[in-house]
Amino acid sequence: MTANLEKSSERLVFPFTAIVGQDEMKLALSLNVIDPKIGGVIIMGDRGTGKSTTIRAITDILPKIKVVKDDPFNSHPTDFDLMSEDIRRLVENGKAIEIVDKKVSMIDLPLGATEDRVCGTIDIEKALTEGVKAFEPGLLAKANRGILYVDEVNLLDDHLVDILLDSAASGWNTVEREGISIRHPARFVLVGSGNPEEGELRPQLLDRFGMHSEIRTVRDPELRVKIVEQRSSFDANPQECLNEYKQGQEDFRQRIVKAQEMLPNVILDYDLRVKISQVCGELDVDGLRGDIVTNRAAKAYAAYNSRNEVTVQDIQSVITMCLRHRLRKDPLETIDSGDKVQKVFDSVFNAV
Repeated sequence: MTANLEKSSERLVFPFTAIVGQDEMKLALSLNVIDPKIGGVIIMGDRGTGKSTTIRAITDILPKIKVVKDDPFNSHPTDFDLMSEDIRRLVENGKAIEIVDKKVSMIDLPLGATEDRVCGTIDIEKALTEGVKAFEPGLLAKANRGILYVDEVNLLDDHLVDILLDSAASGWNTVEREGISIRHPARFVLVGSGNPEEGELRPQLLDRFGMHSEIRTVRDPELRVKIVEQRSSFDANPQECLNEYKQGQEDFRQRIVKAQEMLPNVILDYDLRVKISQVCGELDVDGLRGDIVTNRAAKAYAAYNSRNEVTVQDIQSVITMCLRHRLRKDPLETIDSGDKVQKVFDSVFNAV
């Protein structure tokens, strides 16, 4: 009876495999789930193009993760890099810990969030009077080993965006107040979305996102009708719609798991790495993030397609998303649509 109540109380989410179009956004999210070290994705596009729906859908489809029961940081039972300090001490001392399966969490970060709400707070009074580090976890703690989603990220305070990007890059969050310091794991996939009409992110922050997905409103009338019909069908009978796509959802889940297992063994040939860096050099991309992210994304794409070796086609499929937001541009221009990246890619990779 209790199990049935729990099952019925779960919020039903539109199935990921039922989403029509927006292939670039779906691919960018999938690759970041396979390899979170890609560095997240920023999705810029028109209103009502399914950005939030797609992000919630991919979170719902992900395989469950093993966590330590009742731990606010979703600590991994064996990996020290994904453990809180308390759990680590228990494990090192040989104490028994209870392990449970948990759905990957998706944390929404509201625009009005304060730094304390994001990072967490230390109870100074308790620390001084009782000598105990009393820490109230923030959103970064809840997002550990999950997905942190920031809608309208271009309207978020730059300081907060900086904190998010620092944590996403390092995998740790450090809170310091009055000489007291607490550190906890914060390894998550950072997903930001926004409408370019409401303003762009500063280039320094934009560069910190691993991938950039650009989405537009579907113009084809038949495709629009199909999207509307699918949404109406789900709203009318969510369970029936989920049953219809159940096999497709399970197949996709297994594909992600297999890709995650294959990823460490994927090979990217030295000559291809040189050409990736040549493309970045010819595009005048600042720093080396573009090179690193393209290498990682190409490997993840090869694993996603069940291959152990990266091909030129794999690189071509991801390089635009990895570099388009890193190009130097006139402040009055919108972000390069990718034509320039593809043009340089063709000239470098076809000049054999």
